[in-house]
Amino acid sequence: MNKQLNAIALDVDSSKILAAKLNILLADYHVFYMNVRGYHWNIKGHKFFELHEKFEELYTDMAVKIDEIAERILTLGHTPYHTFEDMLAHSKVKPTHNITDGFECVKHILDAFREVLIAQRELLDISGEANDEGTNALMSDYITEQEKIVWMYNSYLSS
Repeated sequence: MNKQLNAIALDVDSSKILAAKLNILLADYHVFYMNVRGYHWNIKGHKFFELHEKFEELYTDMAVKIDEIAERILTLGHTPYHTFEDMLAHSKVKPTHNITDGFECVKHILDAFREVLIAQRELLDISGEANDEGTNALMSDYITEQEKIVWMYNSYLSS
């Protein structure tokens, strides 16, 4: 039996599964992004300047990733989530509110990275099995970059 292929020659059923998982990752990134924007805006006290800048770097990078993930979903032939309701309903990263303490912000960032890394590793496995090099390369690049960021944020907490 021949498998049905989509426009980029991937199995239609596998692409549907990948797009669904990517949509959950997209939701995770949106909530994570909004949390980090809040940390950037509301940070106070010790290390304000350093963390204010680091949080801006982080949310700027996430904005790029959000776009890349949405475009990957479209490339697979599906529709990315685009409402706040969808993001909140599907994200494993939960919203945080009015956090001003730098250490607490960093702890929440590390928790969010843990969720995102779990999701990306799952996508890495699924995309490998589906011969989806585009999704696989994207997840591999994200994981490599974020493992280093997690190490750095963990180092900050041990100071």
